[in-house]
Amino acid sequence: MSIPAPAAFVSPLGLLPLARTAVDRGSERRIAPDLFETIRADAATRVMYFAKGRALVRDSALVLLDPPADGFGDAPVYLGRTLEDAQVPLGSDIVLVTLPEPDPALAVDGAAWASLRESATELGALDAGLFVEAAAVANWHAAHTHCPRCGAPTVPEQGGWVRRCPEDGSSHFPRTDPAIIVAVTDEQDRILLGSAAAWPGNRYSTLAGFVEPGESLEAAVIREVEEESGVVVHSPQYLGSQPWPFPCSLMLGFTARTANPAARADGVEMSDVRWFSRSELAAAVSSGEITIAGPISIARNLIERWYGGTITEPEAGARP
Repeated sequence: MSIPAPAAFVSPLGLLPLARTAVDRGSERRIAPDLFETIRADAATRVMYFAKGRALVRDSALVLLDPPADGFGDAPVYLGRTLEDAQVPLGSDIVLVTLPEPDPALAVDGAAWASLRESATELGALDAGLFVEAAAVANWHAAHTHCPRCGAPTVPEQGGWVRRCPEDGSSHFPRTDPAIIVAVTDEQDRILLGSAAAWPGNRYSTLAGFVEPGESLEAAVIREVEEESGVVVHSPQYLGSQPWPFPCSLMLGFTARTANPAARADGVEMSDVRWFSRSELAAAVSSGEITIAGPISIARNLIERWYGGTITEPEAGARP
């Protein structure tokens, strides 16, 4: 089924960097047994190469190449048909080919192998959507090579979106792990940020956690915030979402309020939690006392939505 243009999907958080898309994934076309043979014969078809989390980027755009003469290899993935004109015409079919290592021979004419984190904010909607889709499905293939029922090696089918077990006939589909992420505010309209124990240095962000089986999103918001900070929140409100293919999460953004701001880090997931007013956060970031979540994250969008604008960070060389 075709999908509308990406502008139809603007959430209260705006067009999040990794939530943009301009691709019709063509789920009804994937079932054709001759899909790849058919589209390889089309002169408009292009290949997106992916290796070790990196793709070819040049001049703030993905480099999409002609199909190789000897075919797409053993496990291509059909990413879809483009819904806008970019470096390829509208309606072009895009195929993902995953390599074991970045191939320097493909990085010609100024192209370079770049990660999604490095390039996402510079890419247009088509390229950002393709990169996120490619990263997520490539991660799934790499981690799900065998049947979880019997352990037999599985084979990709339906354009690379299903893996079938030849032993028991079971079909297995890409997984997505839902996770909530929350901008918690108190009655003084301060924001609660935490520093995860696994993070280096002085990085702070909004609180987040995975949704557990049988749990609603709202319940997950209340549980995760209390577990990590000791703060009991109420009135969780959903704002928007974006995929986070590192490796397979869907981040669901919320706000929530508390009447009791007494906070303490759990000492396991969080090494510190702090309340910030707008002036305190701006001063802490500007001075280099703390860093906050990066620009491609939904966390940064939640923080700046509360702040009321862009938070300026010091230049890398100016950090103390």
